[in-house]
Amino acid sequence: MKPMKDVPGAPGIDIVTMTRPRDPGPGGRTALTRLTHRPSLPIEEEVVMDRSHPIADASAMAVGTPDRCILALDLGTSTGWALRAPDGLITSGTASFRPGRYDGGGMRYLRFTGWLTEIDRLSGPIAAIWFEEVRRHAGTDAAHVYGGLMATLTAWAELRGVPYAGVPVGTIKRHATGKGNAPKEAMIASARARGFSPADDNEADAIALLLWVIETNGGVA
Repeated sequence: MKPMKDVPGAPGIDIVTMTRPRDPGPGGRTALTRLTHRPSLPIEEEVVMDRSHPIADASAMAVGTPDRCILALDLGTSTGWALRAPDGLITSGTASFRPGRYDGGGMRYLRFTGWLTEIDRLSGPIAAIWFEEVRRHAGTDAAHVYGGLMATLTAWAELRGVPYAGVPVGTIKRHATGKGNAPKEAMIASARARGFSPADDNEADAIALLLWVIETNGGVA
């Protein structure tokens, strides 16, 4: 069987386009450059490597100033979130991305993308995103969901030039409670002791992560 690019009259071959980030310059947000495929060359020869500077890790950015919007996430089907607005106000909550009975597998991630965009529009622009970096999961399904949400998050951030970074679970728990293996109940109690009212451990973890970012200047202090 011939590859598609060698089949005469194959649909769409003459209008194949690829996209790559374009360096927006200091302070800008990444845009997309469209490259039209020329049928006379193999697609492999058409790929242009993006040699612009990689998006900065969130930990490389100062987060102590109160005029920047910072988002902290505990990724999962019920995602906990905490946000420090540019005016310094901290809000938090949970967002459910459980698919409906008749939804395809990708709907969870489309909803997550829409939710991030709405947060950025209403409370942003988001200057940096931090997420709880989980290395072990209770089950395979949870691991798949976490990986899909993290891939969606990082792609969303890369497209918009928003720096991001993961923080190990133990680091967050140790900062909040003094113990790196603190149970869920201890994380909720810690958040309440700081004046918050988390609905569950997911929201409590996001609050703890945001407080870690603010109080350690993103791990720099």
